Amino acid sequence: MKWSARISSSTRSRSRGFSLVELAVSLLIVVVLTAMAIPSLMNSLHAYQLNDAAARVSDLLKFTRFEAVRKNTQISFLFQQIGGYWVIGTDSNGNSLIDPTERQNTFTGFATLLPATGTPATTPILTALGVGALTTLSGGPGSVTFDARGAVRVGGAITTTVFIFYVGNGAHPEAGYRAVVVLPAGSTQVWMAPPGGTWLRLS
Repeated sequence: MKWSARISSSTRSRSRGFSLVELAVSLLIVVVLTAMAIPSLMNSLHAYQLNDAAARVSDLLKFTRFEAVRKNTQISFLFQQIGGYWVIGTDSNGNSLIDPTERQNTFTGFATLLPATGTPATTPILTALGVGALTTLSGGPGSVTFDARGAVRVGGAITTTVFIFYVGNGAHPEAGYRAVVVLPAGSTQVWMAPPGGTWLRLS
């Protein structure tokens, strides 16, 4: 009987679980590991958001160009700022507006269209393209017009100008930047620049 009571008491002692000290240490380790992981997770999230925004600009430019070729007429890609966000779209009916029924995208999150101010020097892009200058379009509202062959036209005439849209977050330059380049022939390229780094072509 005494032997059985001692076994029962010992079993209860071993099955009490964690002490408060052990629990506090475990929670502290979890908090430290989480704090270490958050910056990396946020960097990955911001990179994804920038890549997604640049891809949406590029894809809608390509769609507008395809529509111009398919319909055998000039069609414009429009971009305008409404309040605190940007709207881009394909002006399929040629009324110089982004109508609700036309294909469009709205930038309301972390990534948005930016002016050239504060972005890294475009020397690597200029060197790769063999041109002397880029014309920034993302600083204000405007348009890019594609003709029936898919080339870019300005004022009705074929242009040799290379245009660029900057994508990023002005309040968080540490996240880096993306750029969508529109060539005179109508094709697009996507570039990226890490914080304090130089431009590298993504696609």
